[in-house]
Amino acid sequence: MSKHVVIDPITRIEGHLRIEAVINDDNVITEAYSSSTMFRGIEEILKGRDPRDCGLLAMRICGVCTGTHYQRSIEAVEHAFNVTIPKNARLVRNLMQGGLYIHDHIVHFYHLHALDWVDITKALEADPKAAVAEAQKWAKLSGQRPWNASEDVFAEVQARVTKYVKQGRLGIFGNAYWGSKAYKLTPEQNLIGLSHYLDALELQREVAKAQAIFGGKNPHPQSIVVGGVTCVQDIKNPARVAEFKDIIQKALKFTKQAYLPDVYMAGTMYADEALNGTGGGLGNYMSFGDFNLDDTPFYEAAKLFPSGVVMNKDLSKVYELDQTKITEDVTHAWYEGTTNLHPYDGVTAPEYTGFGKKEDHIAYLDTDKKYSWIKSPLYDDERMEVGPLARMIVGVAKGDKKITKYVTTFLKNGNLPIKVLFSTVGRTAARAIETELMCEEVITWCDELASNAAHGDLSTWTEFDFDTVSKDAKGYGMAEAPRGGLGHWIKIKDGKVENYQAVVPSTWNAAPKDYKGRMGAYEASLVGTKVVNPDEPLEIIRTVHSFDPCIACAVHIVDTRGKELAVYKVNPVGSSRA
Repeated sequence: MSKHVVIDPITRIEGHLRIEAVINDDNVITEAYSSSTMFRGIEEILKGRDPRDCGLLAMRICGVCTGTHYQRSIEAVEHAFNVTIPKNARLVRNLMQGGLYIHDHIVHFYHLHALDWVDITKALEADPKAAVAEAQKWAKLSGQRPWNASEDVFAEVQARVTKYVKQGRLGIFGNAYWGSKAYKLTPEQNLIGLSHYLDALELQREVAKAQAIFGGKNPHPQSIVVGGVTCVQDIKNPARVAEFKDIIQKALKFTKQAYLPDVYMAGTMYADEALNGTGGGLGNYMSFGDFNLDDTPFYEAAKLFPSGVVMNKDLSKVYELDQTKITEDVTHAWYEGTTNLHPYDGVTAPEYTGFGKKEDHIAYLDTDKKYSWIKSPLYDDERMEVGPLARMIVGVAKGDKKITKYVTTFLKNGNLPIKVLFSTVGRTAARAIETELMCEEVITWCDELASNAAHGDLSTWTEFDFDTVSKDAKGYGMAEAPRGGLGHWIKIKDGKVENYQAVVPSTWNAAPKDYKGRMGAYEASLVGTKVVNPDEPLEIIRTVHSFDPCIACAVHIVDTRGKELAVYKVNPVGSSRA
């Protein structure tokens, strides 16, 4: 007899996410449903405002990737106004965005995703001396020394956490599926992961500081304006650029000596799942492209990450991206209408219809009708996955030399076939590969910015006549966020915002079924997964977390005047153990 499993909320993410899964007698997932239970209406708040202010409000879509929403919103207005920013502004934006990538990826793996692989309780059984040898083994695959090769350090970490356990003070480690047979690391490997978890807490603080050097603060930086950036004094000061570079060099060292070896370790221990394609999902990958490498006008510049679409895991063919082919479907989303609309014409009008049947005091989603606050984006009438894996897949398929080098080196070092990328393990590995690449590119951009300023170029803004360019215009800011393709579309009339729509990475990945009944990326990635224990569905959590969900981006609402906009009452249901 099949079992209906509810995980609500999915924890260690930003925002509210509910997963329902139907598991058959063989403990294999046959159906999966992804639902956000929180509404986003910030597009409505932006209507009627000065377009130059949009970025400051749009960044409030999310409290994690604030800077990338800020930049995409500003770029949408610049595109509408036909404004090309100066070189220094491009480099500063690349540094801010690159710092965000590095921060996000490290935080995601260690503090949001690692506990899906690492059993904290088993780390307490480890032999610290044996853990040193184990750390050396995995670092050697990358040709590196291990980040930590000290028996005393491992013993101290073990003693510290043991004390917390005995006192009943596990804190953030207090509620998980510890002891599950779905965990596969040895005690020593678990201890290594736990040690790096704690080290990453210190590192992420430093990388957050780096983002504030040019952004003024973090989160919610304030230095990007339509036409360029405002941090000219930081550009002029070599010490500020050097400070940023120094922090990123530390992040690169950690990535090479801890992050990549840990992914090799986890990938090897979970190799059966990777080879079987567990968590692979849709097999359709899309990248908007990101990080301009020259100063040509919008969407003409060479990019670090190329744009494109790969269908059905076929790396022999890449389709060129055409933003006119993007639409949003709301057949199974709590919004009015069903028609696929391009973001320029998008409507965000809530229509909450509630949950469906109630059994054993649990209210289940009405999956035949509407069941999520997330819309269902389509590209050329196809479902897509976005994110680091998509960027790596598109880069390899396009023959990008730099991306191909990083991906093939990782696979060669781990003695892994390329097919392992199409899995939960592969999705996690792609983020680590990208982190190394991004650290090295950011260091290069630091040198380029310092050299440019030293030679006397301090230009940071392109002048434009607002009254002329803002009469009747439209534009889009389409590039990548750490979690995947992010687009902001704006229509401007008589100097005011007429319509605004944001389609974010977690909209693409966390979406419900579309008008044809086709699953979103989360849903598709779960179908076919074998669960060791349906009462402790660690495998579901692991795969969903591999996407780095940010549901606040996909669904969010604020009102600047504190007005109550609506009341939605949902009975609390399901398990909170996630």
